[in-house]
Amino acid sequence: MKKQLLLYLFIVALLMNIFTYMYFTKKEASNKKSSEVVSKRYKDSVVALTDKLYEANYFSLENNDNAQNYFENHDYNELIPIVKNELMNYNDSPQGNRYVDQPMIGEQKFIINKIKILNARWIIADFNNGHLWGEVLLKYFVNNDKKVTFETMQTFIYLPNN
Repeated sequence: MKKQLLLYLFIVALLMNIFTYMYFTKKEASNKKSSEVVSKRYKDSVVALTDKLYEANYFSLENNDNAQNYFENHDYNELIPIVKNELMNYNDSPQGNRYVDQPMIGEQKFIINKIKILNARWIIADFNNGHLWGEVLLKYFVNNDKKVTFETMQTFIYLPNN
């Protein structure tokens, strides 16, 4: 009787080991498959975001070889901060940034917030005075001594819906 009990316990232990092995093997395969699906989804989203970023930066000095070649006497990487800083310095004027081409409304002056250099000649900038927002398209010129001059081409203000 003792032998039969040990034999039954051995068989039950063996069956439990087989079922446990099968369970964890299937779980491992399922986890691997789901991680491959998630990994593929992440790779696809990274590719999609990279494509969107490339598309968004299509009109930028950093990605335009022809515009970069235009500045043959200057390194365009050095010019970008110079041009941006020069334009932002006009925000310190008591009347606001003169290249916004908008007069002060009350005590609030228009200042430029964000600048994007599109190519070797054009800049688009976002501006506001706290209540009104708009965008301005500027021409810019860089002299051989890295002196920058600007010219306002077009200004657009978003009017409130009130």
